[in-house]
This record gives sequence, C-alpha cells and structure tokens, in this order.
Amino acid sequence: MIRNPAQFQALLAEVRQFVRGKCLPIEEQVDREDLIPEAVVQRMRELGLFGHSIPAEYGGAGLTTEELALVNIEVSQVATTFRARFGGNTGIASESLVVDGLPAQKENYLPRLASGAVTGCFALTEPEAGSDATAQKTTAVRDGAAYVLNGKKCFITNAPIADLFTVFARTDPQAKGGSGITAFLVERGAPGLSTSAPYRKMGQAGSPVGEVILENVRVPASAIVGGVEGQGFRTAMKTLNKQRINLAALCVGPAVRLVEEMVKHARNRKQFGQPIGDFQLVQQLIAESNTEVHAARALVLETARKRDDGIDVTMEASMCKLFASEMCGRVADRAVQVFGGSGYLAGNVAERFYRDVRLFRLYEGTSQIHLVNIAKRTMAGGVER
Repeated sequence: MIRNPAQFQALLAEVRQFVRGKCLPIEEQVDREDLIPEAVVQRMRELGLFGHSIPAEYGGAGLTTEELALVNIEVSQVATTFRARFGGNTGIASESLVVDGLPAQKENYLPRLASGAVTGCFALTEPEAGSDATAQKTTAVRDGAAYVLNGKKCFITNAPIADLFTVFARTDPQAKGGSGITAFLVERGAPGLSTSAPYRKMGQAGSPVGEVILENVRVPASAIVGGVEGQGFRTAMKTLNKQRINLAALCVGPAVRLVEEMVKHARNRKQFGQPIGDFQLVQQLIAESNTEVHAARALVLETARKRDDGIDVTMEASMCKLFASEMCGRVADRAVQVFGGSGYLAGNVAERFYRDVRLFRLYEGTSQIHLVNIAKRTMAGGVER
C-alpha cells in the first residue's frame, strides 16, 4: 500500500542520498572502529529515520508495511549496522507499544522513540530462552503496587546504549508456555538494571549488542505494556510477525548491493586477457544471484501488501524471513567467489558483507524454527491455491 506515490518516492530519494552519500563512504571506518560517528546518527534523527513505522500522531511517519519494506531494502544497501542504529526504534523496540501499549504509555514513549531522543531495545532472549522464547527464567514478583524483576537477557541489540528496555518476565511461575509472561517498560537508571559491555562479534561492527542484567529492579504496575499481566508473549509474537517482514526486506538490500559489486568487479578484473565477466561460470554466479534477489523482493512485497490489506500473514512472514535470509547468505558466498582471493581479505566489500549478513539466518527466528512454523501451518491447510 503506497498511499502517496510522489511523496513516497521523494522520501525514498532522500533516504538513498543519505545512505549512499554519508554511510557508504565510511563503511570500512565503522567496521574498523566499531562505532558510527555521532554526526551520522544525528543526521538519522533529522531525517526521521527513527520513527518511520511509528504512527504519525506520535511523531513518526506511519509508513505502511509495503512502504517500510521498500525503505528497508534501500537502507540496507549499505553496511547493515547503520540501519541497526535506528531500526530498533522504528521496529522491534517500539512495535510492542504500537500494538498493545496504553494511551498514556504511547504518549510518553513513542514521540521520544520517533525522534531518536531515546534509544529502545527489545529484551526477550535469555541464555536458555532463544528459539524457545517461552522458557523465560526472568521473574517479576508482585510486591504491593510494584513488581520486582530478576534475571538476565542476552544478545540484545542496542542494550549497551539503550534508554528504554521492553523486558519480558514471568509473572506466573505456575503457567506453562507463553502464558504468564508479561512485558514491562523499564528505563535506564532504574536501580538494579545494568548492561554489559558490547560483545565482540563476527560482523555488524558499530551495532552494539549485549546483556541486560536485572537485580531486584522495582517497577510500578503502570510499567506493564497494555496494563494486563500475562499478555507479554502474545505482544512479542505480534511484534515479531511484522518485524520478520522488515527483516526479510533488510536481507534483500545487501544482496542488491552485492550483485552491483560483483558486476563491477567482473567488468574490471581481467584474467587470460579478458574481463572475468566474459566467462560463463562467473556469469552464472551473477545471474543466479540477481534472480534470487528478484524472487525475494517479490515475495516480501506481496506479503507486505497482504498485511496492509488486513490478511493474516503469519506463515508468509516466516516464508519471507526464511527465504530472504538464506538467499542473502548464498549471494554473499557467491560474491566472495567472484572476488576470489581478494574477497577473503579484510577491507573487501564482499568479505565485510559476508560476515554481516550471516546473522540474518539466526535472529528473529532461526531458519530451522521458521521451517517448523511453515510446516505446521502448511499441514494445517496453509496451501494457497
């Protein structure tokens, strides 16, 4: 659903100019220094990138699912760390509030998330609760008009720099599965809340990821997202359903860029007295990659349009995330092959993207988890005719 094509094309052009003009030239610097310059982050704020999917009444752009997918394809054509800096605010870190937050909670937090004044994070994963997200060990015990939170979260994007944490904790220890899990809004500075130093990672340098430690953190009952106990896991699943489409779009962008880089290299690199792009086996690597890019983009945009039409796309969102992330990994591998020995050296665009995109097949549901989800829904009659 593109609401105003002319206005949206102007927004896309502005985003393209920013990522290609300001982000692309410093990709290697950010990878080396593990830090995005503050001036670039400030420009993200000025462009409204932190609030693209937050409703307009709270200071965001209120983009539709299709519009957001197209923006994500654009912004991810440079190092994925740049989108990660603002992506939490306009995605996973704000969506819980958008879908289930109380009016007062939305009014308090969404404008600040949309402006980038506050950085949010989504604290769901734990050491023993990854693919099995219902196995939450973090507890929230009622104490009068407050709750006391204890536990540890891991692999949390932006945790080391976050100001607002959406923390999922078990409020009913007797409940099974997703029942009894509640989502809480916790601000940095709350006594007992701390975060680890950023992890050293394989890729996506410049995107800080770490742990959230909760030691007798006391929060008021008004911190419960939606104000109702036991709805947290349902909120998380609503959030992830949309974010899986977003992530699939974020897998398409790097593949687009890598096809461009493969073509450029194949035209310029010569062997046996001619450009390597003249050799059919090199052409095969490029052709297969470009075909898969087009297939993934078509699937993502079709699913986004269905969601905008109010159709349940739970299975299709899993398909998007599975296919696009695996596709991106294959394209990155082919890019290294086209670049040859230079593609294995630090500082090469193929080497850097190869490391960065490997994460896509892990977070917001591993490929194996999505295969299980798709199989279950297909066996239950989820075949489109």
